[in-house]
Amino acid sequence: MPPVGLVQRVEELGDLELALLLSFIANEHCLIETEEGALDSLEQELQLVIETTLDEFIYGLLLDSAATKHSAYSGDADDGDQIETTGHIQPPGSDQHTANATSPSQTGSPEPRIANVVIIKNLNMASYDIQIQALENDHIFLSHYHDLEDGFPNLETASDWIEDDRSSSSSVIRKSATPRPMEGLGITFSEADIQHLIYESKKVTITAEVECYLHNIVTFLRMHRAVDGGMNTRPTKYFRALVTCLAPLHGLDYVTPSLVAIAARKIYPHRLILTIPERDRSLQYGSDLAAVTAALQGVTPESVIEDVLAAVETPL
Repeated sequence: MPPVGLVQRVEELGDLELALLLSFIANEHCLIETEEGALDSLEQELQLVIETTLDEFIYGLLLDSAATKHSAYSGDADDGDQIETTGHIQPPGSDQHTANATSPSQTGSPEPRIANVVIIKNLNMASYDIQIQALENDHIFLSHYHDLEDGFPNLETASDWIEDDRSSSSSVIRKSATPRPMEGLGITFSEADIQHLIYESKKVTITAEVECYLHNIVTFLRMHRAVDGGMNTRPTKYFRALVTCLAPLHGLDYVTPSLVAIAARKIYPHRLILTIPERDRSLQYGSDLAAVTAALQGVTPESVIEDVLAAVETPL
């Protein structure tokens, strides 16, 4: 039996909550971007989304069953062993981390489990080797840009009790080991809700016409003059997976062309490598370099995707 009011709850989610929910349904990674000055606020907003929206689904990184269910691992990629953490989580290499990782066999306690959500920022400041492993775009399921005009609603709501803490009589403010419950912060999704959405996504059907539309978009993207080197097959696999994940969020068991367009805007922006004027294919046929440079000026991955969506015929 489907959970009560599931689609209605989805409709009330913000953009960041939807991005995280889709990542959970697909069991894949998500890249979230925003303006540089808002990264700290974005990190805090994501923590609040995890603590308040994904109810009874988040566990700490390598923690035993006694840890809080709302723990989430969060920190800077360039901080080494000094990564900032929240909840009961200890940074790698700490005594508690080592004890938790080795004690279950000795104490008979349940094996520790990996967190469902790990928030890492400033990966661009990490070493080259780490970036090669962690920023492999082909293994990032979807990307989302958070517009500052959309704000940080959970963070803004939570600021009331944060200000209360700051105005308390205590002269020293310490982060609580257990996240403080925050009433009324968003809609909650249980593990059962997410499992139901995963189940429904596997039942979604794609008609031949929509399948052709999807593959035409892929072909046009590969052949676009501003795209350098084409793409491998993994993005196409993710493209198809995302459209099937989007359908149950809209209460559908089939894919519509509009869902395909939404998925294209989330799957490809971080994957498209734009060419430089000197590598434009038309130069082989006599095009003027200055004219090509002018034509490619201001082109972005997002504008390439919109060009393709406008060019590919949409099925009725």
